[in-house]
Amino acid sequence: MTFNRLVACLSVAVLAQAAPIHAQSNEGTSVTAPTSPPSAEKRDYSYSHHGITISDPYHWLKDESYPTIDDVDVLDHLKAENAWFEARMAPQQALVDELYEEMKARVKEDESSVPQKDGDWLYWSEFEQGKEYRKYYRKPVAGGEPVLILDENELAEGHEYFRLGAFSVSKNGRYLAYSADTNGSERFTARIKDLETGELLADEIPGTLTGLAWVMNDRAIVYGLANDQWRVHDATMHVLGTPIADDTELYRETGNDGFRVDAGLSAQEDWLIISTGDNETSEVRLVRADNPTGEQILVAPRKTGREYDVDVRTVDGETVLYVHTNDDHVNFRLATASLDTPGEWTTLIAGSDEFYLDGFELFKDFYVTEGRLRGLDQIQLRSYTDPNLVKPIAFTEASFSTGLSNNPEYETDRLRLAYESMVTPGSVYDYHVASAELELLKQQEIPSGYDADLYQVERIEIAARDGTPVPVSIVSRKDREPGGQLHLYAYGAYGFAYPPNFSTTRLSLVDRGYAFAIAHIRGGDDLGRNWYLQGKLNERTNTFNDFVDVAKGLIAQGYTAEGRISASGGSAGGELMGVVLNTNPELWGAVVAHVPFVDVLSTMLDKDLPLTPGEWPEWGNPIESKQAFAYILSYSPYDQVTAQDYPPLLVTAGLNDPRVTYWEPAKWVAKLRELKTDDNELLLKTNMGAGHGGKSGRFASIYEVAEEYAFILWQMGEAK
Repeated sequence: MTFNRLVACLSVAVLAQAAPIHAQSNEGTSVTAPTSPPSAEKRDYSYSHHGITISDPYHWLKDESYPTIDDVDVLDHLKAENAWFEARMAPQQALVDELYEEMKARVKEDESSVPQKDGDWLYWSEFEQGKEYRKYYRKPVAGGEPVLILDENELAEGHEYFRLGAFSVSKNGRYLAYSADTNGSERFTARIKDLETGELLADEIPGTLTGLAWVMNDRAIVYGLANDQWRVHDATMHVLGTPIADDTELYRETGNDGFRVDAGLSAQEDWLIISTGDNETSEVRLVRADNPTGEQILVAPRKTGREYDVDVRTVDGETVLYVHTNDDHVNFRLATASLDTPGEWTTLIAGSDEFYLDGFELFKDFYVTEGRLRGLDQIQLRSYTDPNLVKPIAFTEASFSTGLSNNPEYETDRLRLAYESMVTPGSVYDYHVASAELELLKQQEIPSGYDADLYQVERIEIAARDGTPVPVSIVSRKDREPGGQLHLYAYGAYGFAYPPNFSTTRLSLVDRGYAFAIAHIRGGDDLGRNWYLQGKLNERTNTFNDFVDVAKGLIAQGYTAEGRISASGGSAGGELMGVVLNTNPELWGAVVAHVPFVDVLSTMLDKDLPLTPGEWPEWGNPIESKQAFAYILSYSPYDQVTAQDYPPLLVTAGLNDPRVTYWEPAKWVAKLRELKTDDNELLLKTNMGAGHGGKSGRFASIYEVAEEYAFILWQMGEAK
C-alpha cells in the first residue's frame, strides 16, 4: 500500500532538545528514547549470477539460523528501530488515541454472527464486550440451550498472538477438529474436542498448514504439515486415539518442490479431493472418504499452464465430475467427466471473453457459478437439467462486493450470501431459491452512528500509459471539497481482485475530508484472468505503471493534487509501494508499506525460502534465466533505492512472518536511511511476536490502523 508526503514535523534537532521521553522495550523494561534514527552497519557481502555482481551490505540482517531468530546484532537493530518508531510517534499519541477511540466506537463489541444450520445443529459465533476474540456456539435445531464449543479468548490466554486456523465439525456432530497459531509463524497445532463431553482428546498434531477434513466415517482427519520451507507436500491421515507416529501418508508431492498439497471433501462429503499445484499448474486425485487408503483416481495428469479444480456429484448411482479449468479459455470453462474417464472433459459452460468464471459450488437441486462481469461480482444459479437456465442474483450499486458465504448443507432451498460496498456495511442475506427473494438477515451495526447518505461512491476508468483503461473505485463525503487529500490503495498480484468493500476504520480518513480510492490495477484478476496475466512475470511493470498513472489521472481530473495523495499497500502491495517510491517520489504526500515484499531479487534467488520455488511462476526464476534476473533487478525496490528525496514512509514487519521475511523491510529501511537525500520521516515497526497479518485480536489490530492513520495525517500536515 502507498502513502505520500506534505509536511514533516518534529525534526531530530527538536527532539534532541526536548525532555527525554520513555518508551517500552520489547522486554517490557523502560528505556530512554533515542534522539536519532538507528544506522545499520554495512558489512561486505555480494553475490553473482549470470555474470552480474550485486553488492548487498545489509545482508547480515538476515539471521542465518532462520526460522530461529537469535542473532543479537539483528535483534538489537530491530529493537532500535522500534524505539525510534515509538519516540517519533510519541508526540502524536493523542491523535493515535483519538483515532483508536473513534474506530473502536464503530465496532459493536457484543457482536454475533447469523446462526447457520448444519445437520441437526445451528452454529454461530459471538464477541463479548471488551474481548479480543470469538466464542463459538451451537444449539439443536429442534430446540434447546446454546452450548459453548470453543473459546478463542481462552486459547489465546498467555499468548501475545493468536489465530484460529481450521475449524471442522465431524459429520455426526460429535467432534470438533481445530488448529491454532500462537506466534504468527502460520504453523498451526491441531487438536480434537469431544463436543459431547467437552473434553480435549489427547491427539495433538503440531505444524499443520491446511484444513482438517473428516474421513472414515468421522474416525479420522486428513491434514498436511508445513515443512522447513513452509510448504505442504503431504496429505496425511490421523485416526483418532492412535499415536501420531502411526499416521498414514495418503499422498506426497515429489515431482515439483514449488507445488503445495491440500485436501478437502466433495459437496456430498463422500469423496476426498487431494489437490497439488502452484500458481499456474494443478493436479487432482480422488479417493473415497470412507476408505481413504483405497485406490486413488487421478483426474488428469499435470500439464504446465493448465489449472483445474474438481467437485463430484452422484445421483441414482451415477457419478459425474465437474471440472473448472482454463485449458481452452483464459477465463475458464466448466466441464463434466465420468468417473471411468476422468480426463475426458465435456464442456458444460464455455469460456467467455466477457464473463470470468471464478468458481462453482454444487448443491442437490442446482449449482452456483461465481465470477465477474465487467469487473463486478456475479452469483448465478444454474440448472442441472437445462444448461440455458441461468438466474443471476442482481445488485444495483455501481461498485460492490458479493459472494456465497457459509453454505454447509448439500440439500438446501436457500443460499447464504455476503454483500457490501464502499458505502453499504457488511450484510448477510438468504436467497430463497424458489421465489428468487433476497432476505436481509443482518447488516453490520455501527454503534457510534453511520449515515450512508453522507457518502458517495464512484467507479471511473483512467487510461494507463499504454492506453489500457484501469478501473478505480472511490468513496468520499458528498460535501468534500474538490482537489483535496486522497488516499490511494492497491494490491495487484496473484490474481487477487481487491474488493470495493466497506471499512469502518476507513471512515476516519473519509470524515476528515479524504477521498479513498482503490485502484483495480493489473496483476489482480478484477477484469478477468488476462488482467492478472498482464501483471505477472515479464509484464509485472504494468502493475506499477497502472498505479502511478491512476494517481496522475486522479490529479488531472481534479480529485486531488500532487503531494496531496497518501498511499498504502501490503505484502505484494508493499512491493508496489517500494517501486512507486523509487520511480515517482514526487507524487506522494505519505506512504505506508505493510510487510512489504521489497527484496524481490534476493528472495527469488533463495530456493530454500518459503516464498521462492512456488513463486517462480509468478515472478520468474532468476536462478535459471538471465532475462528474469535482469528484469526483476530492474524494478526490485531494495535494489533500486537511489540517492534522491523520498516522501515520508512508515514500514511494518513481523518477526515471525513466513510470507515476507522480516529482513526484507529491515534491509530496505537501512538502505533508504543510507541513501535518501531528504529529512522526511522514515519509520520501521517490527511486531516481535506476530507474523504477516500484524497483531491479532480485533482491538489490537484496530490500534495498528490508528497508528497508520495518525502517521498519514501527521505527515500530510493535518495533525492537531
